[in-house]
Amino acid sequence: MKTLFKSIQLLFVCFALLSVSVFADVISADNKGFQYTGRIDFSDKNKPYLTWSGSSVKANVTGNKLVLLIDDEKGENYYNVIVNNNTITPYVLKLKKGLNRYDLSHLITSTVTQFELFKRTEGFEGGTYFHGVDLEKGYSLAPPPKRLTRKIAFFGDSITSAMGNEAADNDVDNRASEKNHYLSYAAITARKLNAEFHTVSRSGIGFMVSWFDFIMPEYYDQLTGVSNNDSQWDFSQWQPDVVVVNLGQNDSWLIDNEKRLKPEPSESDIVEAYAAFITSLTKHYPNAQFVSVLGSMDATKNTKWPGYVKRAIEQIKRKNNKIKIDMTLFDFNGYKKHPRVQQHVANADKLSRHIESLMNW
Repeated sequence: MKTLFKSIQLLFVCFALLSVSVFADVISADNKGFQYTGRIDFSDKNKPYLTWSGSSVKANVTGNKLVLLIDDEKGENYYNVIVNNNTITPYVLKLKKGLNRYDLSHLITSTVTQFELFKRTEGFEGGTYFHGVDLEKGYSLAPPPKRLTRKIAFFGDSITSAMGNEAADNDVDNRASEKNHYLSYAAITARKLNAEFHTVSRSGIGFMVSWFDFIMPEYYDQLTGVSNNDSQWDFSQWQPDVVVVNLGQNDSWLIDNEKRLKPEPSESDIVEAYAAFITSLTKHYPNAQFVSVLGSMDATKNTKWPGYVKRAIEQIKRKNNKIKIDMTLFDFNGYKKHPRVQQHVANADKLSRHIESLMNW
């Protein structure tokens, strides 16, 4: 009897496995139907590695089944899943640590369904390996959407990452669940201008001093953004039309209030450091229009730090008048925490108008 019971168990397991193979097709991550955006590590083409805010995977799937196969390093990342361009109410996915299946079949309402997996969080929350999707047997990916031709690169700190932008106004703003890069000024600006974008940002980072032991000039050229590492991004593979740099908030606080740098830098030291970083970027992006931004936190509460940026830009132009660089500010409105979505929308409105006028878009 015991032998018969084990035989029945084995038969049931085999039938279950057969059922999965009959009714599901795994589309691996290297399929040409997937459209990837952002600095993504394709060292293993079967499991691309997403780390930076705004990194995304987009595809058009057929059939009535959609299961995402995702391996997250720390289990701290959040992603938006945008289905058929429903940006108002995206499905928010909290990833679990390790390789897991995320069944989103209930979101399918049409014969061909477009989905976008968009990283809300940043490298601070760890990296994610995308393994592909599981579809109904016999179904596949339709051709991917057409790529946008305009390109914008953003370099920044927690403001650009969108730290706490979905938090309540009177609450703390350091929860990963309330960090939504899709509603950052960067992502909103890109959508307003119908542009593809890359974001290189890290909460707490500065161009001269950070809340940790590395600064943006040591971080900006990495392929992956989990930490300060030796990976190298190939700048030639993606050349933006516009480069937006929003740095100085952490420098202003750590230099003026925390006195972290010893000896304390002079005004000319600060100007030189900012100019040096922008100059290093211009060597990678020689044809881009640069826009220096500052704000909307208290680095713009007076003219001191905006003045440093202005002087740095003037110095850059004197040394090389072929560099195209401009400046705009996100005004400090007295709110003493990270900007919320409402402020990001206002800042995006201002920045997009500025870029439109510069680029004649």
